Parts: sequence; structure tokens; C-alpha cells
Amino acid sequence: MTAKRVLIALIAAGMSTLLAPAPVAAHHSFAAEYDPNKPITLTGTVNRMLWSNPHGHLYVDSKGPDDKVIEWQIEFGAPGSLIRRGFRKTDLPVGAVVTVRGFLAKDGTPTLNASTVKLADGRELFAGSSGNGAPGDPGPNR
Repeated sequence: MTAKRVLIALIAAGMSTLLAPAPVAAHHSFAAEYDPNKPITLTGTVNRMLWSNPHGHLYVDSKGPDDKVIEWQIEFGAPGSLIRRGFRKTDLPVGAVVTVRGFLAKDGTPTLNASTVKLADGRELFAGSSGNGAPGDPGPNR
């Protein structure tokens, strides 16, 4: 094979790599879905926890102002980041009472992005909110 053919083959391989379709991960920003001006603290009973990527989801039953039970979907960080922050799967069993701080969804549904969760044993853990702690950021201390 001549040097010219090798060069053409390398260029073609490089271009095909660059032009190959890459998987697109559907993901949202905090600002697209949650309102940093609507913080909420919610206490309720865990009914399930999904340790899934890209976000874990905690489902909590909490009484509304009319004493009707509302199921809240609470977005957490990814399972790996939760484990690095001290969570264990056994920390959120069905029936456990938790207090979650976070921010309400813009669409008015009982959905929130969690900043922290206080467990029955008194520990308060960072829930992997999308916030980064920068000034003006809707992180856990805002």
C-alpha cells in the first residue's frame, strides 16, 4: 500500500468516526424543570426509591392541607453520587419517615428536586441536587 493510500484510509477512518451518530442522552437542566424561587420542605413516608441513572427518584406519601395523601416524586442525584455522599440503599426503606428540602417543579405537579434529606436517625444528607453552590445557585443552602 502506498503512503498516499494509507493517508487516505486514515483520513477516511477519522472522518467516519467524527461523523458517526453518537447516542444522545435526554437530560434536563435544573432551570428548565424546577423553580429556584419555590423552595419546599416536605415530610412524609417513603413508598419506594428507584436507584436509577441518570437520577434516583424517591417517592414519598405526604398529607396535603386537606389531609389528603399526595404522592411526591423527588429527584435525587445519580446512585453513584448518592453512595459517595453517604447514602446506603437501606437508608430509605418503605415506611421510613423522611424530611426533604428542595425546589418545586415549574409544572405544578407534586414533584421536586431534592437538596437534602433528613433520615429517621437524624442524619441529613445531600441529595445530589443539580445546584452547584455558586452565588445565585439553587443549591442545598439556599
